[in-house]
Amino acid sequence: MSAARLVAYDVLRDVEDRDAYANLALPSRIREAGLDSRDAGLATELAAGALRGRGRYDRIIELAANRTIDRIDSRTRNVLRLGAHQLLATRVAPHAAVHESVELQRRVAGAQAAGFVNGVLRAIGRQDAAAWDARIVESAASADAALADRTSHPGWIVRALRDALRAEERAEELEALLEADNRAPAVQVALLPGNGLDGTAIDNAVDGELIAVAGPSPIGAELVSGDPGRIIAELGAEAGTVRVQDQGSQLAALALTRARPVRAGERWMDVCAGPGGKTAVLAAEATEAGASVRANEVSAHRTELVAGAVAAFDVELVTHDGRDDDAYGGSAEDGAVFDRILVDAPCSGLGALRRRPEARWRKTPGEIPGLTRLQEELLAAAADHLAPGGILAYVTCSPHVAETRGVLNRFLRARPELTELDAHAVLDGLARKPLDLGESGLSAQLWPHRNGTDAMFVALLERTG
Repeated sequence: MSAARLVAYDVLRDVEDRDAYANLALPSRIREAGLDSRDAGLATELAAGALRGRGRYDRIIELAANRTIDRIDSRTRNVLRLGAHQLLATRVAPHAAVHESVELQRRVAGAQAAGFVNGVLRAIGRQDAAAWDARIVESAASADAALADRTSHPGWIVRALRDALRAEERAEELEALLEADNRAPAVQVALLPGNGLDGTAIDNAVDGELIAVAGPSPIGAELVSGDPGRIIAELGAEAGTVRVQDQGSQLAALALTRARPVRAGERWMDVCAGPGGKTAVLAAEATEAGASVRANEVSAHRTELVAGAVAAFDVELVTHDGRDDDAYGGSAEDGAVFDRILVDAPCSGLGALRRRPEARWRKTPGEIPGLTRLQEELLAAAADHLAPGGILAYVTCSPHVAETRGVLNRFLRARPELTELDAHAVLDGLARKPLDLGESGLSAQLWPHRNGTDAMFVALLERTG
C-alpha cells in the first residue's frame, strides 16, 4: 500500500471526523509522511478529487453496494471514495486501484470489510464513468436530484447557483458552472505594484515555464507548474509583493482602488481583512498613490495572518468587531472617516467551491439568514464612517442572490445618501480582457466557468448625500 494513498485517506478522515480544512491538512500530512514530489502529487490528486466528487462517488457506491452510504463504516466509506476516484477519474490501472484500496482498508480497519471493499470496487470498475452517470440519472427521484448527484453538489447549492444565473438570464450555464467547480483551478498569482521586477525578469520567468502572465486581472499571472513558494522565490521580487491569490480576489480589491484616480493623502479601510490577500492589494496600490490603509479583523489569529500578508507595506492593523466604532478608530463625529472602504464580508463561500473542495459538504442553507444579517450590519457601520464623496465596496465570495443583490437592495433602500456606481464599467475598464459580466444591473458577478476566477460579487457605492 502506497504512502500517498494513506496520506490521502488521512486527509479525508481529518476533514470528515475533525472538521479540518483540506488546504491545511494536506500539506501537513505530506510533510509528516516525507513524500517526494511525485507521491505528493498523487496524494493531492486523490484527496482533492475524492472530496470534490464525494456526492457523485457516494451515489455510485450506493448503487454498486446496494446499500445507503450511511450504512457503511466511515473508514470504509473513505477508502471506497478514494478507490472510486482512481477507477473513474484517474489513469491508475483498475487492478492497482482495487488492490491498493483493499490494502488500505486492511491498514486502517484491519481485515474488517476488506472483502466488501474488493467487491464494491470490482463492481464499480466494470462500468465506465459515463455508464455510472447514466445509472445515477435513471435512479434519481428528480432531474434536480440527478444533476446534484452527477455533479457532486448538494441540492440546495444547485438551486442557489441556478437562481444566481437566472438573475442574469443565463440559467442555461448552470451545468458549465457545476463542472467548473469540479476542475482543479490553476494556481493564480498577484504581481503587486512595487514588486521590483523589470519586464525582462518576468519575461525570463515566462520563458522558463515558471509563470505565465495570463487571466483577467491586470496584476495577475498563473503558475505553469511546480511549487508556488519556490517559483515565487526564484523570481527575485521584493518580499511579499508576489503572492498566490485568485484573480477574482485581485479584481475585487482593484475595483475599489481604481474606481477613480486617487488623491494623495486618502485614507482607506479594510473592515474584514483576514486572511489579508485583498489588504495586500490595497496596501500596494496605496503605497504607489500616497494613501494610507487601516485594516481590521475580528480575531487576533486572523489579524496575525493579515500581518504576514502585508509585511512589505505600512498598514495600520487593529482587532475589533467590524460593526463597532473601535474598528475605525472612533466615531465618524470624531473624524474617523475614510475615503475608500472595503467590506469583504463573511459569507457562505459558495464562490470558491473549486478551491475548497470540502466546503460544499459543510455549508447548510440555514446559515444564510445569519450571514445576511451580519453583512448588512457591517455595511451599515462602514457607511457611517464613509467620508462625503467616498466609495464603499461590498464584496462577497458568493453568488447566492440573498448574499449579493438581496443584501444590497435592502441596504440601499435604507441609506438614501448612498448611490450605486457602475461596477461593471469599472471592472471592464481595468481588466486585461473582456469579462462578459452580463447586463444584470450595476453590480458585477464573476464566475469560474466564464472568467476563470472564483465567483466574486462586487458592488461599489458612493456617498453622495
